[in-house]
Amino acid sequence: MSSSSAGPWSATRWAENGTVRLAFDRWLEPADGEPLLLVIGLGANRHWFPDGLCRMLAGRGFAVARYDQRDGGESTRLPPTATRSPLSALFGKRGEAYTAEDMADDAVAVMDALGWPSAHLLGVSLGGAVTQRVALRHPGRVRTLTCVAAVPADTSGLRAARYIRMRTLAKFAALRFPDTPEGSIAAGVAVSRLLASPNRPFDESAARESAARNVDGGVHDRQAQSRQIGAQWHGGKIDAMTRPTLVLHGADDPLIKPAAARAIASRIPGSRLVLLPEVGHELPEHAWESVTTEVRGLADTAHRRPPRSAGRSGRTRRHGGRPAT
Repeated sequence: MSSSSAGPWSATRWAENGTVRLAFDRWLEPADGEPLLLVIGLGANRHWFPDGLCRMLAGRGFAVARYDQRDGGESTRLPPTATRSPLSALFGKRGEAYTAEDMADDAVAVMDALGWPSAHLLGVSLGGAVTQRVALRHPGRVRTLTCVAAVPADTSGLRAARYIRMRTLAKFAALRFPDTPEGSIAAGVAVSRLLASPNRPFDESAARESAARNVDGGVHDRQAQSRQIGAQWHGGKIDAMTRPTLVLHGADDPLIKPAAARAIASRIPGSRLVLLPEVGHELPEHAWESVTTEVRGLADTAHRRPPRSAGRSGRTRRHGGRPAT
C-alpha cells in the first residue's frame, strides 16, 4: 500500500477548520481540469495515494488534490484521550475528541482553500466513509462520489462490525513499532502486507522501498487512529444521498468485507458497484486502469443521469470476470 511523492506536486499548503490545520497539495499537471479531491484512510498520510494513480487521474482530465486528515500526516494532532486502541474506539458510544461531522467539514475547508465551489470526491477506507458524510452534509459541494473499500458511513459499533474482518483489525491494532524512522518503515511494510490481496505475491522489497520514501508514523499511532475511528456521526442516512455514486471494492479485501460495498450500493439510489479482482484493502498498480476508467466514466455521465427512486439498488460489475468473495 505504501507510496511516495515524486511529483509533480505543489508545495504543501494549509486549510483551516476552526483550530485544526489541514495539510494539502495539488498535482500540477495539468493546471486545469475537473476538481477531484482524494481522501485517505485511517492513520495514513496523503502520500499513500500512489503517484502513478494520481498521474493517470490527471491524464483523464482531473485537477487532483489530496490532504492529510486531522490526526494524520502534517495536519493537526489532537490531545490524547482515554481510548487508546482502534479496536475499542470502534465500539465506543461516543467520540472523545471530535465528531464525524468535523471530519466531513475538514474536506470542505480544503476545497475552500483550493478555491473549489464543488469537486468530485474519492475516498479510501475511512476516507470513503468521510466522503459519504460530505455528500450528505454538503451535497452542493459534491459533483460525484467514489468510495473505495469503505463501510456505510451511517453505521458504527456492532452495526459496523458486521462488515469488518475482526481478526485483521485486531492484528492491525496490535502492531507495535518504535517511534523512530526505522520503526515507521517497518510498520509501513507490515501494514502493506496485512492489507494486500492474499491472491497476489507480496513484494516485500518494493513495499520496503516505498515505505522508506514515505516514513509515516501515523500507520502505528494507535491513539490518533482511535480518535479518527471513534468520531461519531450524528447526521442522516446514506439512503438520502443524492449525488452520483460509484462504489469500488477489492474482491480480496482482507479488512473490509465486500458485503460493505454491496450494502452501500444497495442503499444509495442509482449507485454502481464494481468489484476489483486480486485487489485487497489497497490501490495496487494493476487496478489503476480500472479505477481511473470508472471515475472518469462517472464524471462524464453524472450530468445525464435521470433521478432514481430510493428503492432502486445499485448495479454490480466485476472487472476481469472474477466472482466476488
